[in-house]
Amino acid sequence: MEFLVDMVTTVPPGTTDGEIADMRAREAVRAAELAAQGHLVRLWRPPLAPGEWRSWALFQADDADQLETALASMPLRVWRHDTVTPLTPHPSDPGSAGRLSGTGRP
Repeated sequence: MEFLVDMVTTVPPGTTDGEIADMRAREAVRAAELAAQGHLVRLWRPPLAPGEWRSWALFQADDADQLETALASMPLRVWRHDTVTPLTPHPSDPGSAGRLSGTGRP
């Protein structure tokens, strides 16, 4: 299954620049691991308000429980609120293998 995850991070007041840099570095390592495992498929930065930390991510997981395990393994999760939207294929998806091969239904 694919899931779109809207991730909004709020850094706690009083957090030092060094703590933020460490957290971001650990998050980048974990994101790379999840990508290598096939769970983190894409990552986008939407338009941001001043001081806002927000990302949109496309995840692949067997089910919601496996997705939650992946999200919970990310260091920034302690500062982050995630909104998860399960995605289902659209019959007119131009990226669908069946549609591209001529076997899909419009």
